[in-house]
Amino acid sequence: MMNKKNLFVLCLTLLIAGTVSAQTFKYIGADKCKVCHNKPAKGEQYNKWAKDPHSQALKSLANQKSIDYAKKNGIADATKDPKCLKCHSTYDAVAANLRGGILATEGVSCESCHGPGSAYKSPAIMKNQALALKNGLILPDEKVCKTCHNPENPFHKDFKFAEYAAKVAHPDPTRAKK
Repeated sequence: MMNKKNLFVLCLTLLIAGTVSAQTFKYIGADKCKVCHNKPAKGEQYNKWAKDPHSQALKSLANQKSIDYAKKNGIADATKDPKCLKCHSTYDAVAANLRGGILATEGVSCESCHGPGSAYKSPAIMKNQALALKNGLILPDEKVCKTCHNPENPFHKDFKFAEYAAKVAHPDPTRAKK
C-alpha cells in the first residue's frame, strides 16, 4: 500500500526522469534546417551557410596546408583525427547517440552554433524564442565561437568576434529586431 509520502516521491522521481530525458536533444542535420531556412523571404540562411567556410570545414582538412601540418605533427590523417574533427565536423564533435539525422559530411553545420534541433525544429516552437531556447536553441555568442576559434587551433588568428560574426550573419528579415 502506498502512502502519500511514497506517492509524492514516486511522482517527483518520474517528473525528474522525464525532464532529464527530455534534455537529451539530438542533432537533426542541415538538410532539416534547410526546409525552413532556405526561403528568400526568410533570409536564405542555409544558402549563406553553404557558401561559408564553415560548411567546407571538413573538406579543408584534406587541403595541402592541412596535410603538411598533419605530416609535420605526426597526424596520420587529419580527416580522421579526433583532435581535428572536434572543430571541423559537427557530426564528429557530438556523441554518437545524439547524431540523429546529422551527416558526417556537413562540416561545421547549423547545430554547431545553434544547438541540436530535435526539440526546437517545429515552426510552432521556433516562433517563440523563449520556448526554442528552452528546447535547445542556442544564440551563438563569442564563447560558442571560441570553442574552436582559439589558440588550441594550429592555424589560429586573432579572433575578433564582432568582425567575424558580421561575416557569417544570416538574419531572418521577418523577425523584429529587439
